[in-house]
Amino acid sequence: MISSSSNISSHSKSDALLAWSLRLLALMAGGLLLLVVAFLLHESWPALQRIGLSRFVTDPGWYPTEDAYRLTAMVWGTLWATVGSVLLATPLGILSALFCHFYAPPLLSRWYRRMVELLAGIPSVVFGFWGLVVLVPMIGRWHPPGPSLLAGILILTLMILPTIMLVAHASIAQVPVAYIHSATALGLTRWSLIWHVILPTSQVGLFTSVLLGSARALGETMAVLMVCGNVVQLPSHLFDPIRTLTANIALEMAYALGNHRAALFMSGLFLMGLVVLVVCMAEGLRHRNIYVATR
Repeated sequence: MISSSSNISSHSKSDALLAWSLRLLALMAGGLLLLVVAFLLHESWPALQRIGLSRFVTDPGWYPTEDAYRLTAMVWGTLWATVGSVLLATPLGILSALFCHFYAPPLLSRWYRRMVELLAGIPSVVFGFWGLVVLVPMIGRWHPPGPSLLAGILILTLMILPTIMLVAHASIAQVPVAYIHSATALGLTRWSLIWHVILPTSQVGLFTSVLLGSARALGETMAVLMVCGNVVQLPSHLFDPIRTLTANIALEMAYALGNHRAALFMSGLFLMGLVVLVVCMAEGLRHRNIYVATR
């Protein structure tokens, strides 16, 4: 009895220590995020004071040497590249997850998943280098000049496809086996099972995969810098060169001073706000999915 009581006491102390350690780590992670936001706000404050928020929309263009700081073209370039890549990667990622889970033999499914995980680990500069050497010349032969919005969309599609596929696969794998057995007992075909049972049951997780892929596309820098042409303009079609917010920061931060530097931090603050919004939406959907599943 004494030994049993001491073991229980030891386990409770270990659990309490682990719980407090996890709380401390979570607090540190949240604190680091707040420090980053505070730093961006501090560095952006001179731009808000001396330039004003409205001029980031109403100025004639992005000409820092002439004290003009319009971000509209780069915001639209960022959004178009992100939306285009998400529209391409979402069906490919979800269909790949369905193929891996329901159609592929176990050996092929395992190797296919490993290849996708390998694709997720490739550095962005390697994607950008491949796009610059292979993809951009192909587009240039089709419709000059080559570096373009289309090249950025295709590169971002390759980069976010593993995220969407792996999260979608994990969400589909969490569908209760009883649902599948019940649908099979009712005589549903495999596609009917997928369409009427699997997709509705895992829709929140699938949407979360799309949001996480969107956040990755919004924050990508090196690959889009290498293939998009870096021309500050509103694209009129897919073959126009563009410049994204992330590429603009990477290109100009090294020599920016004064208002120019503060304006770059302002664009970084706006971009971080977009990414945080997308991630918060994904986290909210995850908690909602857990709540619905436990009801």
